[in-house]
Amino acid sequence: MTTIDAPLAIKVPFVDFKRRYSLHRKEILEAVDTVFSSGSYILGGFVEAFEQAIAEYLDCPYVLGVANGTDAIILGLKAFDIGVGDEVIIPVNSFIASAGAVAAVGATPVFCDVNDDLNINTDQISSLITSKTKAIMPVHLTGRPADMQAIMVLAKQHNLIVIEDAAQSIGASFQGQKTGTIGDMGTFSLHPLKNLFAYGDAGIITTRNKELYNKLKLMRNHGLADRDTCVSWGLNSRLDSVQAKLALIGLKYLDEWTARRRKTAKLYQDSLSTLLKVPFDNEHSFSVYHNFVALTEQRDALMRSLKGKEIETKIHYPIPMHLQPAAASLGYKKGDFPVAEKLTNEMVSLPICSELNDEQIRYVIRQIEIFFEER
Repeated sequence: MTTIDAPLAIKVPFVDFKRRYSLHRKEILEAVDTVFSSGSYILGGFVEAFEQAIAEYLDCPYVLGVANGTDAIILGLKAFDIGVGDEVIIPVNSFIASAGAVAAVGATPVFCDVNDDLNINTDQISSLITSKTKAIMPVHLTGRPADMQAIMVLAKQHNLIVIEDAAQSIGASFQGQKTGTIGDMGTFSLHPLKNLFAYGDAGIITTRNKELYNKLKLMRNHGLADRDTCVSWGLNSRLDSVQAKLALIGLKYLDEWTARRRKTAKLYQDSLSTLLKVPFDNEHSFSVYHNFVALTEQRDALMRSLKGKEIETKIHYPIPMHLQPAAASLGYKKGDFPVAEKLTNEMVSLPICSELNDEQIRYVIRQIEIFFEER
């Protein structure tokens, strides 16, 4: 065990929005003024510039900005004509939007248990495939890539669509390829909590299929070919120019922010691996640690202790999706997904946002060490 001394009475927020704004205030205000002065507020040149920059960053030819990450999934499912009577296999441990988007198009989410890394257990997917299954939707939870090689093999064998829910994993890669660009389509959220963020809601759709891209481009704007001609029923899910311009600022710093998160993860890994079960990069993966989720049977007591030291922690997510009230009609019960259910009692997300400094992280580490030393 590595002991790192640090001064007491340091506050460690889980996310520091105020510090983030103060660091980039001048650029943010200039960007907003540029957009407002232009008179172009929805789609248009600012959104196109952002889409092109993301396409280059991800090495993916087709990128669309949309209103939010949930809309991105809904639009993708609709573009593949997935709806009533269809099934989509998803991991049971994710933010509720993953299942909610499937339900929103009338399809049925079919849950799959997860591994200790919180990602979908690919060994169990085959047993869930039926004649109604149309797609697999892996979620790269916490910014750690799911096993896309196994998923793509299964999808090819069963002629299934793969939609990557990459909401938390921009910049992560599996076998050298960026998440969100491996399956048939990828979706990202740019919610303020994400590694790359807007200052409101925003999302991204990625694909290598030009025909799908053109279809989605219509669908995000009501299905309008022009102002007066609707060629398909779509959604109002247009990315606004202000959010695109602000997210483009963040893209300049994304690799720097990722490096900061990975440095923090390394400090946690080096110092806490004998006290907690901490995440590491899986083989062939580059993780961006949107969240740093450690496991301990003493989770609740540890969180109370850290709260008393003004260290903010979270649980992602305390109720697995099959036990949510909204999922009652699906017929699942407690005990159906033993790994995910066990993890909900042990997981704790430690602060890892890029605005935190080494002093704050060392303080977190020292307080965790003290907690276990006292036991």
